[in-house]
Amino acid sequence: MGILRGGGRVIMMAKFDARNSLRCIDEYKITHSQWVPTMFVRMLKLDPEDRDGWDLSSHEVAIHAAAPSPVEVKRQMIEWWGPIIFEYYARTEGNGSTAIDSEDWLAHPGSVGKARSCVIHICDEEGRELPIGEPGLIYFEQERMSFEYHNDAGKTRSAQHPEHPSWSSLGDVGYLDEEGYLYLTDRKTFMIISGGVNIYPQEIEDAFIMNPKVADVAVFGVPNEDFGEEVKAVVELADGIEPSESLEQELMAFSREHLAHYMCPRSIDFIDELPRLPTGKLYKRILRDKYWGKHATKIV
Repeated sequence: MGILRGGGRVIMMAKFDARNSLRCIDEYKITHSQWVPTMFVRMLKLDPEDRDGWDLSSHEVAIHAAAPSPVEVKRQMIEWWGPIIFEYYARTEGNGSTAIDSEDWLAHPGSVGKARSCVIHICDEEGRELPIGEPGLIYFEQERMSFEYHNDAGKTRSAQHPEHPSWSSLGDVGYLDEEGYLYLTDRKTFMIISGGVNIYPQEIEDAFIMNPKVADVAVFGVPNEDFGEEVKAVVELADGIEPSESLEQELMAFSREHLAHYMCPRSIDFIDELPRLPTGKLYKRILRDKYWGKHATKIV
């Protein structure tokens, strides 16, 4: 917004393309940019001849948001672009935010930063505050509830803390460290409960996306008669990689090397393209609903 107010020029691609993004920075001497982590992943996975050789020296600030970035992905981006990467965590409803620059992030890898103009509380299902380092529902405290859902008082109430109406949550799970830095775990609605164990898909997705044969991945729970839910991974493969039973077993073995046993997918399906908005937001519900069908579950 500052650039627009100052009369800056906007370069807008009709559709995201990893190589074309780098070309635009070079050709138009881009100074400021905004991204989502999926775009970082796709740029990092470019072939060297497509990724290298561009003049990125004009690039002063790269902002990212909308979803947490896998730690190793962001670390590689900072190594590539330098300490110009800034992250913020906020929602359309505007109930508080956090921010972090590259230097702070390198000292607190995985964090989305400290609170800005608000106080953050981490609470359990009953609304009780949890100790430092323990994940729970994220609430932002301001002087008053900063938003209402249009014509939906029930949804507005559900976003409020049961005892503190000025605390609001949008369903994200995370924890605070001793210095007040916030770390996101996942969306509450995406949490998998398998045999009484809470499993957060984000950590599994972060591990899978580092495999060079994986272009994109979504992880969610599917019905299991014994455990209630089990972990399912749906994978979009990198260009030139064909799906096969042996590849499924290879990726299963990869997950066992990088994840705790209970987090490893019980099965992997392959898909031509995951349903994402042009902004990079994943429509995980579309994928998940196909597997649940008419099963009764609170998460669908």
